[in-house]
Amino acid sequence: MTESVVIVGAGEAGGQTAISLRQGGYEGSITIVGDEPYIPYERPALSKQFLARELEQERLYLRAAEFYAKRNISIKLNERVTAIAPGNCVTLSDGSSIAAQSIVLATGGRVRSMTADGVDLKNIHYLRTIDDVLSFRDALEPGINLAVVGGGYIGLEVAAVASRLGCKVTVLEMGGRVLNRVVAPVVSEFYTRVHREEGVNIRTGVTVSGFEGEKQVEHVLCSDGSKLTADVVIIGIGIIPNIELAESAGLEINNGIVVDAFTRTSTDKVYAVGDCTNHPNDLLGRRLRLESVQNAVSQGKAAANTILGKESPYAEVPWFWSDQYDIKLQMTGISDPDDQVVVRGDSDTRSFSVCYLRDGILVAVHALNRPKDFLQAKKAVAAKATPNISRLADPGTPIKEL
Repeated sequence: MTESVVIVGAGEAGGQTAISLRQGGYEGSITIVGDEPYIPYERPALSKQFLARELEQERLYLRAAEFYAKRNISIKLNERVTAIAPGNCVTLSDGSSIAAQSIVLATGGRVRSMTADGVDLKNIHYLRTIDDVLSFRDALEPGINLAVVGGGYIGLEVAAVASRLGCKVTVLEMGGRVLNRVVAPVVSEFYTRVHREEGVNIRTGVTVSGFEGEKQVEHVLCSDGSKLTADVVIIGIGIIPNIELAESAGLEINNGIVVDAFTRTSTDKVYAVGDCTNHPNDLLGRRLRLESVQNAVSQGKAAANTILGKESPYAEVPWFWSDQYDIKLQMTGISDPDDQVVVRGDSDTRSFSVCYLRDGILVAVHALNRPKDFLQAKKAVAAKATPNISRLADPGTPIKEL
C-alpha cells in the first residue's frame, strides 16, 4: 500500500501535523478533511482582534492555500469523516472513502450548548468558528444591549471588545467569581474591577434560566427572578471534546482520546492531537486535556515525528494567554485551587504577577503585563524551582534569579 496519511480535522493541530510531515520529508499522500469551509486557521484571535475588525480573515490562516497546493497536501472542506478503518481507509459523509495507512484525529472540540427555554431565538450565538463571529459581529453596534453568558476567557474577551465598540455589556457568571476554575481569587477580583471600570456590568452567582422574545431575543431570564434586556446574547460556557468518531472506532476514551507521549492512541497507526486528546505530561507528573494553541502545535509536530519514525515525546510546560483591553495575561503551568499564592507587584495596578506553589515548588505563574516574568517563569516551572517566598514576592527580583 502506498504511504498515506489522512488527518481528520482542519484546525490548528491538523494543519500543523500536515505542515510538519512535509517539512520532515514525508513523501506519501496527505489529506486533510475538515467540516468547515476554511483551510486550517488559528482560533484565539476570533474573540479578540478578528471580532474587533483589527485582523483580516486571511491573517488567521496558518498558511495560504498555495502552500498546501505546492506541497501536494489535499484539503477536503465541508466534509466529515463518518468512520475510520485503521490501515485501510476513512469514510466521508458523501459516501466516498480515502486510503489511509495512518490516521491522525485532530477533531478538536465544540461549544457546550445551553438547553434553556428560548435558546433557539434569533440573535443568540456561540463563538468557536469564523462563521460564528461573522454571524454576530455586525450586530455589535454602539448602544446595543449585549448579554454574555459565562465569565470565562471567551466571555470576558468578547465583553472587552464589545465594550470598546460602545455596546452596553452585561456578563452573567453562575459561579461566585469570573474565571473561577482557572485563576486565583486575586486575578478574578482584578478582572472584575477592570471590566467594571470599562463600563461592563459583571454579575456573579447568577444562573440563566431562559430567554424570551417574539422573533428574536429580547430578555435574559435569571434564576434570581431578574430580567435583563438583551438585543444580542453570546454564550460561552465551555468546550466539549469531539471524541465520537474515536469512540465508534473502539479507541480508549477518558476525558478525551487517550494518547501516549508520542500521540499514539490505543489502536496501531491511529494518532490524535490537539484539544480532543488526554495526554501524559512528565514535567507535570499527570495526564491532562488542554485547549490551547501551544498544545495543538506541539502535538501536531510530535505526531508528524512519530509517523516519520523520528519519535520525540511531547512534554512541555503548558502556556496560554488572554488579551483584554490593554492587558495581556500570559500564563504558564497548571494551578490547583489549593496552591499557595504569591503576588508579585500591586494588584490594584494593571501590571503584576501571581505565582502558584505546591509543596514549595513553583507550578504556575500568571503574568499581567509582565512579559519578563512570563518568559522566565516558563523555565522556572519546567525546572521545578523552589524559590524563596519573600524574594519571589519582590517584583524587582527577576524570577530567573530565584
